[in-house]
Amino acid sequence: MEKESRKLELIDLAKPVQRPRIESEEDEAALERRWFKGMSRRGFMGAVATTAAITAMSRDAFARNFEIWPDQPVRYPTPTVKALDSRFKYKLGNAPILRMYRGTLWAEGPAWNGVGRYLLWSDIPSNEQLRWLEEDGHVARQFRYPSGNSNGNTFDFQGRQIACEHLNHAVVRYGYDGKREVLADKSPEGNPLNAPNDAVVHPNDGAIWFTDPGYGGLMNYEGRREGTGSVEPLQKEAIYRLGTDGKLTRVADEPFKPNGLCFSPDYKTLYVADTGASHYGEAKNIIWQFDVDSSGTKLSKARTFADMMHDGKSGFADGIRCDEDGNVWSSAGWVGDGYDGVHIFAPNGERIGIIEMPEIISNVCFGGSKRNLLFMTGSQSLYATYVETTGAHIT
Repeated sequence: MEKESRKLELIDLAKPVQRPRIESEEDEAALERRWFKGMSRRGFMGAVATTAAITAMSRDAFARNFEIWPDQPVRYPTPTVKALDSRFKYKLGNAPILRMYRGTLWAEGPAWNGVGRYLLWSDIPSNEQLRWLEEDGHVARQFRYPSGNSNGNTFDFQGRQIACEHLNHAVVRYGYDGKREVLADKSPEGNPLNAPNDAVVHPNDGAIWFTDPGYGGLMNYEGRREGTGSVEPLQKEAIYRLGTDGKLTRVADEPFKPNGLCFSPDYKTLYVADTGASHYGEAKNIIWQFDVDSSGTKLSKARTFADMMHDGKSGFADGIRCDEDGNVWSSAGWVGDGYDGVHIFAPNGERIGIIEMPEIISNVCFGGSKRNLLFMTGSQSLYATYVETTGAHIT
């Protein structure tokens, strides 16, 4: 029964299908022609096996992702939310993993708006932002289009949206009147930013902290290829702080390619995911940890918080968020089935839990009215599952 449950653990809300009634061999044959356009069941299963091998996914993982009858019942508890340590007390035995939407090319940047009760996220290559509404589960395409190949999003403490735009090398804000305002598009030295990636806001003064790894400056698919001949598109990758006075400060550049970032619940620590191994041979797949000074303006003591090595395999941490207990929930990907998903680290950096998913997870975000709904942007999908904790911050 375990194998069967693994096939059916995801509820696909993106494309509900009513299963036809089959009463005869003729009905079954007609259904087969309808779904597989003449392909035999044996041929279809062979194609499944071939595709699973090509994509390094197990047959079970393939079935989870493309289950034809998404209205099948789900057996609780879901086996892919796994506790690796007794400190992981956040799994709910009767909560499924929901597939809320599918159809993106590369999804990132989930951000929860508590006032509007919606989740905002980006499809970078499609140059659009999408929105999921809590009241009825409706997904609106092109919430913002074009989006400047936006990646990370967040909201400030006044409820205004902050977005990182790859194409325009900019961090922007949407005001109460809906107008887009460029907050930063040049380094302190006056050079264009590489391609801002993710952003968070500090409550003390409303300063915006963001990363600039430059992926959108390396490819047309996610922005514009600058063609400088360097994996640093325009300048050294770094972490920046943008004060409310408009002053931009480079606060750290130890990570090879600083990506997702988040504060600890008390804002005394900043965590930053490093995906530099994508272009630098000496880079490691780690999450960095920095101390934030009492003024909330400077960083110090750069060090490794967590290593992404798990069961002899190492993938990327990308988007990260803290929960109320100080645990870091990190997206994980680029390894394959059994690794890709969400890895949860205790405040001391030890991995205590994992959520295995059928595709790469790029970013995570806590949302919902109680902020206990964990959203996960996959490469092509939006997923969510309820957990027994809440996000440490407003988004």
